Amino acid sequence: MATKRKSKGAYMISSVAEMYEIHPQTLRLYEREGLLRPSRSEGNTRLYTDEDLERLEFILNLARDLGVNIAGIAIVLQMRERMEEMNRQMQGFVDYVRTEMLTRMQQQQVPGAGLVPMRRPMVVPLKVTSVKVTAVKAGKKK
Repeated sequence: MATKRKSKGAYMISSVAEMYEIHPQTLRLYEREGLLRPSRSEGNTRLYTDEDLERLEFILNLARDLGVNIAGIAIVLQMRERMEEMNRQMQGFVDYVRTEMLTRMQQQQVPGAGLVPMRRPMVVPLKVTSVKVTAVKAGKKK
């Protein structure tokens, strides 16, 4: 869905409903179901931020274009939030590993040393024992 926002700021429910061609009761329903969480003014007026409008666009895409009902939209949004949280955790882990690797590389005193200490290879001399070789003469049996 194309973005219909023109500027940054907070929007009242009537202007959001008009921008997205939906009834204000639909927005109230989405809020009641926990799909949207607009902030409130001192006079208790709902104020929708740019982030709220992005979320609304996603919800409307699911509902209008894909035919997902409200329960399905709630599940999709929960899964999306979990995925974003896992992505943040993975990024934090990658950053930690990168920092740890750089720190260990800088701490290495020996040029050419790896991140993992390696043991020197041990050379074990082979002990050769005498092997008795017997030859069997091929021939006729008497």
